[in-house]
Amino acid sequence: MNKPLFMAYATQKGGVGKTTFTVLTASYLHYEKDLTVLVVDCDYPQYSILQMREREIETVSKDRQLKALAYEQFTRLDKKAYPILKASAESAISIVEEFLEQTKVVIDLVLFDVPGTVNTSGMYKLLSEMDVFLVPISADRVVLESSLNFAKAIGEMIKANPQKQLYLFWNLVDKREKTALYDIYSKGVASLKLPLLKTRVPDTKRYRKEILGAGQRPFRSTLFPPDRQIAKGSNITELIDEVTETLKL
Repeated sequence: MNKPLFMAYATQKGGVGKTTFTVLTASYLHYEKDLTVLVVDCDYPQYSILQMREREIETVSKDRQLKALAYEQFTRLDKKAYPILKASAESAISIVEEFLEQTKVVIDLVLFDVPGTVNTSGMYKLLSEMDVFLVPISADRVVLESSLNFAKAIGEMIKANPQKQLYLFWNLVDKREKTALYDIYSKGVASLKLPLLKTRVPDTKRYRKEILGAGQRPFRSTLFPPDRQIAKGSNITELIDEVTETLKL
């Protein structure tokens, strides 16, 4: 059984786009880059990513243009859509291990959509199995303080294992805010010895753009990569590229 990299966007704050980042990362790397991805949806009870996949399959099956687009893509790539496993925080690792033992496909990266609260049963054990943590932070002081406390706790948890990595990145960046504000906050993050990625992701509603039919190319999708035109200015692909370069994937 191959041992792929286990990675999660993790935070104890809701509404930061954790699930969206997971989908965009999985789709970009699986469909645009030469990586094979597995997604594990642990976000009980909504299981948003699994529901997204089900909606997309239904939409594509009814839309001739999208069906043709999907056929062309999967034929060209010579690989299927990435699998999405449903699991609780407690059962996630055993379900992934069972899948990896049975599949004939070599998985490079497993992305976990983890629950939004650390109090979820089995959450600590699940987090302890991650190889890479990506923690979104924002310039809201209350949110930032909470996120930094969470990141410091993760840092303490993994410090005994140099193979495990933690990276923070600026999310929901308000373009009206002065760059100097983020520079000041970034120095504060650096003083805590928490690694901070260079890419800053702006606050935008485009992340919500899913497949709507009528041949419309999506931004957030489990079946297609982020549309390049819509992705311009979102810094999503830049963020993912920085992550993969940093991790040497």
